[in-house]
Amino acid sequence: MREATVTRKTAETDISVFLNLDGTGKHDCRTGIGFFDHMLDQLSRHSLIDLTVRATGDLHIDDHHTVEDVGIALGQALTRALGDKRGIRRYGHFRLAMDDAQIATALDLSARPFLIWTVDFPTAKIGTFDTELVREFFQALATHGGITLHVDKLHGLNSHHIAEAAFKSVARALRQAVEPDPRLGDALPSTKGAL
Repeated sequence: MREATVTRKTAETDISVFLNLDGTGKHDCRTGIGFFDHMLDQLSRHSLIDLTVRATGDLHIDDHHTVEDVGIALGQALTRALGDKRGIRRYGHFRLAMDDAQIATALDLSARPFLIWTVDFPTAKIGTFDTELVREFFQALATHGGITLHVDKLHGLNSHHIAEAAFKSVARALRQAVEPDPRLGDALPSTKGAL
């Protein structure tokens, strides 16, 4: 089974993440941050990765530590569940439209973390959620998941739509990348012999 559980406890947060790469998109995410839970639900649903997240953090300060640390734990769980990455497609890309917003994602499960992020938001907040934390989440996910991740905004007027389109677009690209390639068998999708 391509599953993993990661727990992360610091002076700022206490986080548990479970994921199943071969799921159906079942999700149960509780971080204490309503908008972030909604985005994690979208990530799960559109990647078909079952995801359970429990997080308590220093929300009396702000949402930053919780969002970033969930990204770290999720990236670590993804790495564990993928194992040696034999037989996976490795690459994924998806261009997603949501009302006024259009986001293009391309990614490589390369073990070489890198984030290209050309997504800006017209507002500093979505409700009480700081829009700058969307990038912080994906930075942590890419770094700890070993993902080369490019996320580009092509259009967008509404901050909620832009953020949600980003999560959905990354999810759809991730779904492609983690899927087994029936033509590859148990081979590694690299000429280097390691990922």
